[in-house]
This record gives sequence, structure tokens and C-alpha cells, in this order.
Amino acid sequence: MDEGKKLHVHDKVFLSLPLLISIIKLSTTAILFYDSLAFHNKHFCTLAKRQMLSMSTNNLSYSDQGGTDSAVEVGQETTPTSSNAGAGFGLFSVDFKKNEDLKEMLESNKESLKLEAMKRVVGLIAKGKNASELFPAVVKNVASKNIELKKLVYVYLVRYAEEQQDLALLSISTFQRALKDPNQLIRASALRVLSSIRVPIIVPIMMLAIKEAASDMSPYVRKTSAHAIQKLYSLDQDQKELLIEVIEKLLKDKSTLVAGSVVMAFEEVCPDRIDLIHKNYRKLCNLLVDVEEWGQVVIISMLTRYARTQFTNPWKEEGVFDERNERAFYESDEEKTRDETEAKPYMMDPDHRLLLRNTKPLLQSRNTAVVMSVAQLYWHLAPKNEVSIITKSLVRLLRSHREVQYIVLQNIATMSIQRKGMFEPYMKSFYVRSTDATHIKSLKLEILTSLANEANISTILREFQTYVKSQDKQFAAGTIQAIGRCATNISEVTDTCLNGLVLLLSNRDETVVAESVVVIRKLLQIQPTQHSDIIKHMAQLFDNITVPMARASILWLMGEYCERVPKIAPDVLRKMAKSFTSEEDIVKLQTVNLAAKLYLTNSKQTKLLTQYILNLGKYDQNYDIRDRTRFIRQLIVPNDKNGALSKYAHRILLAPKPAPVLESAYKDRDRYQLGTLSHTINTKASGYLELSDWPAVAPDQSVRNVEVIEPVKEWAPSLGKTGKSKPAKSSDDKFYSDSGEEEEEKGSGSSSSEDGSSSSSEESGSDAESHVQKNSSQSSEESDKSSSQSEKSSSESDSEKKERKTKTPLQKKTVKPTAKDSDSDENGNIAKEANSSSAEESYSDSDSDSESDSDTHTDSDSGTEHKKETKSKAKPKVSGPAFVPEKSHDLLHRMTGKGLSAQYQFPRQPCLYQPTMVSVQISLTNTTDHPLEQIHIGDRSPTGLNMHCFNTIECLEPEASVTVFMGIDFNDSTQAANFQLCTKEDHFSVSIQPAIGELLLPITMTELDFRKEKGKLLGMNESSATITMAAENMTSQPISRPVATVANLGVVPSSQGNVHRFAGKTASSRAVVLVTVELRESSTALITINTEKSVMGSMLLRDLKLALAQA
Repeated sequence: MDEGKKLHVHDKVFLSLPLLISIIKLSTTAILFYDSLAFHNKHFCTLAKRQMLSMSTNNLSYSDQGGTDSAVEVGQETTPTSSNAGAGFGLFSVDFKKNEDLKEMLESNKESLKLEAMKRVVGLIAKGKNASELFPAVVKNVASKNIELKKLVYVYLVRYAEEQQDLALLSISTFQRALKDPNQLIRASALRVLSSIRVPIIVPIMMLAIKEAASDMSPYVRKTSAHAIQKLYSLDQDQKELLIEVIEKLLKDKSTLVAGSVVMAFEEVCPDRIDLIHKNYRKLCNLLVDVEEWGQVVIISMLTRYARTQFTNPWKEEGVFDERNERAFYESDEEKTRDETEAKPYMMDPDHRLLLRNTKPLLQSRNTAVVMSVAQLYWHLAPKNEVSIITKSLVRLLRSHREVQYIVLQNIATMSIQRKGMFEPYMKSFYVRSTDATHIKSLKLEILTSLANEANISTILREFQTYVKSQDKQFAAGTIQAIGRCATNISEVTDTCLNGLVLLLSNRDETVVAESVVVIRKLLQIQPTQHSDIIKHMAQLFDNITVPMARASILWLMGEYCERVPKIAPDVLRKMAKSFTSEEDIVKLQTVNLAAKLYLTNSKQTKLLTQYILNLGKYDQNYDIRDRTRFIRQLIVPNDKNGALSKYAHRILLAPKPAPVLESAYKDRDRYQLGTLSHTINTKASGYLELSDWPAVAPDQSVRNVEVIEPVKEWAPSLGKTGKSKPAKSSDDKFYSDSGEEEEEKGSGSSSSEDGSSSSSEESGSDAESHVQKNSSQSSEESDKSSSQSEKSSSESDSEKKERKTKTPLQKKTVKPTAKDSDSDENGNIAKEANSSSAEESYSDSDSDSESDSDTHTDSDSGTEHKKETKSKAKPKVSGPAFVPEKSHDLLHRMTGKGLSAQYQFPRQPCLYQPTMVSVQISLTNTTDHPLEQIHIGDRSPTGLNMHCFNTIECLEPEASVTVFMGIDFNDSTQAANFQLCTKEDHFSVSIQPAIGELLLPITMTELDFRKEKGKLLGMNESSATITMAAENMTSQPISRPVATVANLGVVPSSQGNVHRFAGKTASSRAVVLVTVELRESSTALITINTEKSVMGSMLLRDLKLALAQA
């Protein structure tokens, strides 16, 4: 029994050997197959190999087992192995799950694995791959405490929340909690995901979240709330009134980050609510330059529509456009009444001018959409004599991609039809290149045709001759049509164009010949009597022309002017009778017309031919030809029934026809706003908002007035009680005189300019900052007036200044400083006060002493005094700045500085610490919720940099600001001063980069002294350049303003009206710098700079050229 049992078992094993062998072969084949494929996932290949090997090993081990249990074991082991094999052989399986590893990583307990998985998932989305099946695994991590992981999860949910709404709804409570997260990015992302779940049931939750986000402290979150408004409105339009309230609130936001988004929401939800824009109009105009690029596009488009409803038409021919209108908004009542007495038919609204002026700098934007938006704004709003400034910017865009070229050329084509003179100087920019696409070529051809006139037609026709030879048949045909338009529009070249087109009839290209025939037919209708020879020539070429449209055109000419070619027309009809059945439909119709006309004019020769052709047409397959044939037969062949109509056959068929007008295809596109999709496709697109007509009478402009609490009274005590010692003036003069006094007191080194430095300047610094921000945000006009006012204030006598200084008490602030800080700052202020009265005198004395040592020695005291007086008259002295720009530069961003932000600006005052140093004003702000301690200057570079640091700020409270001053000797170089701005815990590397104009000090000198100094600095010490300026800027004020803005120079009186002189010295080496601006004819100006510092001279020349050219 035992032997039999053993034999029976061995038989089973033997019987299973073929199965084992087949499994081994299959495993080996799979391994070889995997080795032959280049899988991206090497890890997966390795697992597949191991699976195959383990399966074959397991099967081999089964052969060593015996009995009935072995068969059972084989069955048990085979089942899981086959399922794993199915996963391994995923290439051949339909339900292969390629993201299984990502799911395992997302469900793991390790944050690092989850983060790595989410990075890979977001990478898949970025590549356009579908990752929606991972939604359940991803949404589980929405409550993760890891900030980076949560950001990536929100990015994924924004993409797929709309597709997986049911699963996303399960996490709404998590999103609501995230709306209260301290991290602004998490709050914004949560709102973005919440608004992406398009389920009507959560509309109240979304509405509440948007309202809360609109009041968030972070501008980024407020920007996201503006984006969510549009999503909610598209989901439920019944929420419109509530959303308008949020939009109205966000429109008052002063952040440039929010402006573009909320205007976009306004355009989507309530574009007709113009009343919401009134109070925010001027703010939007002033913020426009600092808004993000795509926000600028939206705001400009909205302001264009707004302006067309609020301002009168500036295109009146009798209108007077004066730049002085800019000050109308800020002028006093006396000036207003004086201007009203002058009779001017049209005065531009100052708000209208504000919009044009603030959008003009955006023509230099690198974003083509912004430039195009400004161009359309000027086209629809600007006076006709100012529109030409957009020309150069539009031509610049033609260097961009062909998609951009296409849109820009379409708009230029529309503009060039109405105003040819705008683009005529840039005609060469529209010459066709061989690399241009066909649609670009066609647009350039259209523009060249529109620009053609008597002066440049010869040049354009020579260019067209080259285009006709192009291999692009469509473009060649378009060129022939353009030649026909030129011949129609300019009568002087009609004959020349006709002769050229006739020569093209012998061209080998059928397309060129056919188009030439069509164009000639149109031109001959203008002067048919003079061109019988051309008609005969075309009849001779008829047999060689095969294009149906061309053949039909020749037949039409023969029939229309059959009386002028009485011998040729019947012969052409005879040829057509032979080939009638094989011709195209359009040719058959013209053949029937030709037969009818010849029957009426020459019935003896053509009666039989006409009847033959009418019989052929009667049975033609095309019903149009059959109908035409029946109509012609009844019309020209008289009988009893139609005798009345046949009397008028000659008048019907041979009536004189008006000559065709060859017009541009872009003639009627100006009915759409330039730069819009409707203009591009020449059809009103969905969502297009039409521009309204100009109102006959301008609406009340007071609706745009905003009540602003003037901060002058609050700010005046920090400058000392100077208002009492000055006579009463108008409100505007008082405002600007205060700013001028501040600049004077800074220049003279008085204690009031730095009264609150370190600890005690926190309050005054914040007041000054808010004052500057409010004034600078209103309009650049104020800065213009302040510059002129500062000139007046700086010219006051020294005695008046000293009287004010002696009357100004030393201000002391209560800002919670530490004892150490208070002592050091107080000492510093006392020292400055003691030296303030003589700071400017000692500075100028040391300056003059360094030039000449011999002047310091005299024989007696009286002689010393006399010599100092003569020297002060002869030698130039350092004066106050002509203009102080309020522009500040970022020294340390609050994100980089962990809550500490710093900005610097150049006050353009002599440095109190050392004559060779440049004074730098730094504003420090603590944006954190905890105090910052031990703020001071650390290491500096380059080595040997001479720098006077501010005193250590012991403590800076949360949301507090402090203004401090430094002195830096740049050694007459624009090399940046690098140093570390330190707190108790951190060190931040910062740098101050001076502009070349900030390294100068203004000096006063007479015109005679200026000429003498200039005579010493000729040759290599002189650099000059010629620029072109706008005609309205060829006066003293537009010249002085940009020069004083670029460089800290003093104005030298000039006896010549067209010559403006400026003088200064370098702060470090005291080298004289002389600038001359000579106005010449044709709106050109010569800029000359004389200085022994030739490198500084060339750099200053470059900056002045740019400033004056853009003034």
C-alpha cells in the first residue's frame, strides 16, 4: 500500500510537470519582455521582475511536495500570485492603476512622503495629466498641520473641486476653519477652494466667507475675495445686490494688489453702476502705475468707458488744449475767476487730463496688452493732436510674436484709415518680410495701402512690384487688389497702375492674371472711354485665361462696352458658344448676359448665336442658369404677351452703372472699441460693452470729490510754530509753503527735521509718512506745484530762516522709549540744535576753504572780514535743493526682514556728520505683533566704506515707525553701499544704490561765473547730445522740473530765453558739474555737461536725455 501510494503521488507530480514548465517559460518571457521595454518607472520594473521570479520559485518548490496536500497548496498559492501578476502585467490589463504608489504615499503617516506625493501630483496637473482619481486620498490631507502640504492640497482642490463636488462638500467645515488661519496664503487658498465648489446649497456659506475676506487685513486675501465674487455671481445671480455692496467696499481699498481684481469683479457683476466709480476715480488713476499688469488692462478699459460718459468731446476743432489746464483742479478761487474771464470754447476737465497723464507712462510697459489698452484709451479719449504719442509704442510691439503682431496690425489698420499722418513716418516698419505669415502680410499690405499718398506712392508701388512676384499666391492676389485701391484713391497714378496691371496679364501665374483682370475691370469703369485698347488686349488673352472669375470679368467688360469693340465682342461670343457646356456657372451667366447685350446692339451678327446660347441654357443643370435664360428670352425677344416689357430691355440691360468704390475691409471696424475681441472678429462678441457717445453737457464733476481730512494742522507742531510768523495765504499756498519750510529746515540742519529720530521720531515719522502718502496719491500735479513752491521757500533770506529757527522750540515726543535710547537721542538732537544755526555756513566755508588755502590768511581782523565777503560773492556757495523727490526705495522688505521693513530716500541736504557724505533718510517700520529690539547697523562693504550710522534703536513697538538719518561717502561713485541691518536676533544684508544725480550738491553762481567755469572744462571734459522734445515742453518750467528731478543741481539765472543753465558740485571731491540745455528749432534741444569727472558726466547725460525726452 505504501509503495502504491508513493507511485500515485509521483504520478501526480509527473502530471503537473508540464504545467510547471509552462509557468517557468511564461515567467522567463515576462522578465525578458520587461528588460526590453524602457520604462520610466524603474522601481515598478524591479518589482515586476521580483514578482515573476518569486512566482516561478514558488511553483518549483511545489514539485518537492507530495500527497494530496500539495495539489491544494498549489491552488492556494496560485490565486494571490495570479492577482499580483495581474498588477505586474499592467500593460495588458485594462484596470491597471498607475497611481497606486501615490495613493499609498498620501495615506502614509509620514509628512515627508505625503509632501513628496503632493509635489508629484501637482506636477502631473501642470503637465496636463488627469489626476482626478486621487481626489479621495488627497482630500484626507486637507486638515494637515503642515503648511506646505496644505498649500499643495488646496492647489489640487481648486482644480478638481468642481468635478468631485460630493467629496469636496465633506471638507467644507475644514475650509471654514482655514478661513481663520493665521497664514494669509491658507486663508486665501481656502476661499479659492470654497468658491470653486459650484453647488447652490453652499451659496450662503460662500457669501459669508467673501464678506469676511473683504475685511481681511491681508490685501492678498482681499484680492482673492474679489475673484470669488465673480464665481459666486456666475453660480447664483440673485446675490447681485449683496455682491455689489462688497464690490463697493473693495473699491475703496487703497492696495494696488486689490484694485485690478475688484474692477474685474465690477465689470462682471455691475458694469452699468458708474456711480460706484465716482468717488474712486482719482484714486484708481493714481494707483494705475503700481497695479499689476493685467489689472492695469482691466482698469484702463473700465476708465475708458467711464470717461466717455462723464467728459465732453475733446475732438472739437476750436478746442484749446493747454497743459495749464492741469492745475485747474488745484488752483485757488482767484485764479479760477481770472481764467473764466478768458474766452476759451473748450476747457478739458482736469479729471480727464489726470487720466491721460497717468496712463501715458504705461506706453513703456513690457506687457503688450497694457500698451494696447493705453493706445485704445488715447484713441477714444485724447484730443486729436495728442493721439500721435501712441504711434511709437505700437510700432515697437511689431517686434513681438506674430500673434501679438496680428492684433496690433489690425488696430493700426483701423487707425490708419482715419489718420494717415500718424503712421506715415514709420512706413518702413510695415514693409513685408519674407518670414511673415500670410495673415501678417495681408495686414501690412492693408496699412501700406491706407498710408499711400501723392508723396510716397512711388515708393509704395515699387514695394508692391516685389510683392507681386511672391510665391504666396494669396498674398500676390492681395497686392494686385492693393494696387487697384491706390489707383482709385490717387488719380495721378491711375494710368500707371493700369499699365502695370496690363503687363501682369502676360504673367505665367494664373492667379496673378485672374486677379489683374478683376481689378482692371473695376478700374475701367472709372474711365471706360480712354481704355479701349486694354479691353482689346484682354480679349486677345481670353483663350489663355482659365480662372472662372477672370473669364467672367472679361465677358462682363465685352458686354458692358460692346459698342466700343463692335468687331471683337461677337467673336468672343462665338468662342463661348462652342465651350458653353463645359464652362463654370459664373462664366455661363456672363455668357448669357453678353449674348443678350449683343442681341440688342448688333442683332444682325449675333441673333443666331444668341438663340443657340439661350437654347443651351434652357436645359442646363443649374436652375439659376435656366431661370436667367428664360428671363432674358422673354425680355429681348418680343411677342404678344411681353411686348410692354421688351420696350425697356435696352434700358434694363445697358443702363449706365456707377463705378465701384474700392474700400478697405477695416473701414467699418471703428464701430467697435479698439483692442477688443469684437474688433478683432468684426462681430459683436458676448460680453462686449459698447462705448457711449460723448455727452453734450458734462455731468457734475463734484461727484468725484472726496472729503479728505487735511493732516496739516496735526503735522504742523512737529515742524515748529512757523505758521504764526508768516502772513496768511490761500489754502493751497499754505499747504505748499509748509512743505517748503520743511525742506528748508532740513537743508539748514535744524532740529525740527530730525527732531524725532531714533526713539522720539516714531510719531513724527509716521505722521510725515501718512502726509506724504496722502498727498502723493492725489496727483502728480501737487508734486509739480510743490517743486515750484519749494523754490520760492528756499529763496527766502537767511535772517528769516534764523528767526524761525530761534522761535521753534525743541519738540519732545512721548513714545515709550527706553532710558538709554532717550538719552542718546536727546543728546544727538541737542548737538544738532547747537550746530544747526551755522551748519550751512560752516559747510560752505569748509567747501571754499578746500579750494584755496591762500584766502584763509590775512594781516588783520578787518582784512579777514573783508576778504570773506568778497569770496562769498565771487565763489559759488552750496544752496538749498531746487526740488526734492518724494520717491522712496525699498531697503528691506517686510517678508525678507521677518516683519521689519525699511525704506530709504535722499533728502538732498548737506550731511551734518561730514561734508563729503551724502545724507540718507531711512524709515523703519515694525509690521510684526511683537517688539523688535536692538536695531542697528552691522558689518559693511566695501571695506573702508566711510559711513555714519544711526544710533541703536533699543525697542520698536508693533506697528510703529521711526525715521533715522545716515551719512555715506560714496566717493563720487554709483557703487552700492552694502551693510547689515541687524536686530537682536537676526542680521539682514541690505544695500543703498545712489543715482548719479544724488551725488551732487546744488551751488549758486552768476551767468558770468558759469561761462568762466565752462571755459575751463572743454574738450575731454565736455559731453553733449541732441534730443527731440514735445513742443509744449519747450519752456522754462518743463525744462527745469525734469532736470531738478534727475539731479540735485542749482538753477543759474540766464539772460537768454532758450538757454537754461544748472550748476552743482560732487559731494565727495567738490568737482564742478555744469549743465546747459539749449532749445533749438524743430523741437530739439542740445544738452551739454561740463565736468572733470567725465564718467559721471556721461552717466548724468544719459539720465537727463531720458528724462527730458519723456517729459
